[in-house]
Formats: sequence, C-alpha cells, structure tokens
Amino acid sequence: MQEPTTRKPSNVHELRRDLAAAFRATVRFGMHEGVCNHFSLAIDDNRTFLMNPHGVHFSRLRASNLIVVDASGRGVDAEEKRHTAFYIHSRIHLANPKARCVLHAHPIYATALAMIEGGRLLPCHQNAMRFFDRCAYYDTFGGLVFDDAEGDRIAAALADKTVLFMKNHGVMIVGETVAEALDDLYYLERAAQAQVTAMSTGRPLAVVPDDVAAMCQQQFLRVLAGNAQKHFAEIKALLDDSEPDYAN
Repeated sequence: MQEPTTRKPSNVHELRRDLAAAFRATVRFGMHEGVCNHFSLAIDDNRTFLMNPHGVHFSRLRASNLIVVDASGRGVDAEEKRHTAFYIHSRIHLANPKARCVLHAHPIYATALAMIEGGRLLPCHQNAMRFFDRCAYYDTFGGLVFDDAEGDRIAAALADKTVLFMKNHGVMIVGETVAEALDDLYYLERAAQAQVTAMSTGRPLAVVPDDVAAMCQQQFLRVLAGNAQKHFAEIKALLDDSEPDYAN
C-alpha cells in the first residue's frame, strides 16, 4: 500500500504562514530561548529561504516579518546582518536537497542528552523508536558558529539523517515540510524527556533490541503516515483561535 504523502504548501505566502505557525507553536511547547534560535524554510530551491529576523521573540513573529535570505547570507527583501543562523542553515540547505525546513532549538531534555558524555537517544520508549536510525551526532563543540567551514562540518555530521544532536549545544531537525520537522521536534523532546527522567532514577534503562526498534520505526511510517500534517493542522487551528495575527 502506498504511504500517504504530506501536502506541500503551494505558494510563498502559505510557506510564510506555516513557518510563522512553527515559531508560535515552539513557544507553546516551551522550547523557545529568548530571542535566539532560528528556523528556516526553502522557497523554490535550497538557495533561497525564509528565516526569522535576528532579535525578534518567537511569540511576535508573523508571516509578514519573516525575511528572505540567500545562501550567502544576503537579505533579499530586508537588510540583515549575517549571524550564526546563516552559517548553519545555509550550509545544510545547500548540502541536503531534502532539508527544506531546518529547525534549530535548545529544548531542555534533548539538549541534556547532548550534554552527557556519549549521550545518545536510546530505543527505550516507543517515541524514541520513531527516530531509530534517523539521528546523527556532532560530538565536537568549538564555540559559536561564525564561518562556513563550521557550518559545513555540521551539515556533514547531519548527512542524510533528519535529527542532529549537537554536543554542548542543542538539536537540529530537518524535514521536507514544516509539518514534518515540527512534529519531529515535538516528539524528539518527548522521547528525550522520558529517557532523562528514567535515567534520573539510577536504574538501568530497558533498551529494546535493534531489530525490534527498526520494526517499530517502520510501523510508525506505515500506521502514522500523515499524522504530522494532522498535528500541524490542529496547531494552526489553535493559533487561528487565539493568535490569528501569526498568519498576517
């Protein structure tokens, strides 16, 4: 049976609305961090993308105040000082055509795993198994990212995976749509929260064998195909009720 595909937005304004909704949703998830962190979304090819302007709180971002930048970090529709977001996002967009939506955040529990020596998301809860063989790890921290070379190293560490744990830093999630990437960000943090909570007991984790975890990951693909879009539709419905300005 052919798996349902996630509908992709058909125009730039719809792309803007989707990315603005992701910023507002991240605030609701409790995963925002001051006026830092950054999301991006490719427009036509992966050389031009939408991004949040530096210094604006996620809760105030709207479809209309997202900026368009190119892979060199030049603002297409607004003056924008090149900062760490460009060096990370541009290199990932260029390296991976499937990475149309790139979300970088510091959610507490996923970041906690990235702070542990040898920290890994383990298949010890079914939410973690949806990410089986989909996670990469960048086990080097060299400070803030201020050059393309470091951005290229991050992109190379991610390779063809959809989740990157960045040591001493945070996580990067990529997807072909905002719906897919945001759904993964939400469930990644839930999986990390369950694991970190279980680890805090001091008891051994009940890790599932790789073959069972791989089977479960395939079950997620078959049974829950399309759930990311449904989840995102509900998020936008909630925002339409209480924060409709996100779409302006």
